[in-house]
Amino acid sequence: MGLFDIFKKQNPKETKSDSVAANNASLRNFDFYYLYGFTDKPNAVSQDSQKFGELYNLVIGSTGGLAINNSFHPYFIVNTKGTTVWIAAFFEIFQRDNKTKIFNDIETENAIFIVDTSTIFTEINVWPDTRLTYEKNPLFGKFVPFIIPFLVKKTHTQLNWDKEIGAGIKRQGHASDYVNKITEAIRFFMPKPAFIMGFDEFDENNPSKLIDNFINCKQMFGEE
Repeated sequence: MGLFDIFKKQNPKETKSDSVAANNASLRNFDFYYLYGFTDKPNAVSQDSQKFGELYNLVIGSTGGLAINNSFHPYFIVNTKGTTVWIAAFFEIFQRDNKTKIFNDIETENAIFIVDTSTIFTEINVWPDTRLTYEKNPLFGKFVPFIIPFLVKKTHTQLNWDKEIGAGIKRQGHASDYVNKITEAIRFFMPKPAFIMGFDEFDENNPSKLIDNFINCKQMFGEE
């Protein structure tokens, strides 16, 4: 039985509402997203749930999910057991006594819940893809990569990031105003010199795509 299959089995005596609740609480119903950028202190945390809710709405929009109130260097987001920060956030909520209400509120009310994973991911764990290490790319010793993860309910609705990027490009050929707005929105827990470069979906089948996003930024710093 795989990790994504552990919620499939249901008690035959379950009511229809129980069945709906169990389905809402499935990891299959969520996508893994992240902001990425550079800073000098990648691992930061804040307990300001209001500000994280505002950041979530600014990036994601009106789709419910979990705002993880941490930033991480990419080599901190997968532990030695292979658990990612997104899965850990899901299970932190799943273990709560009121999980049924939380997942139903995410599904029906597009609610946002804040999850702190900073105490779980405290040690560096370099992936097989070592391109973010100083030895491979000294640039990343000065401009240190970080991500801010989001666990978002699967939806057919376009995320706010995509809307704003598309609108900015159509209006003026670029969307730097919106990206700068996101950078200002993280200032409450990631002060200067932190800045946002982009937003993407984490693919567990191709985790190196996350590394690629940082490597692709090297030209901005005058490196090949």
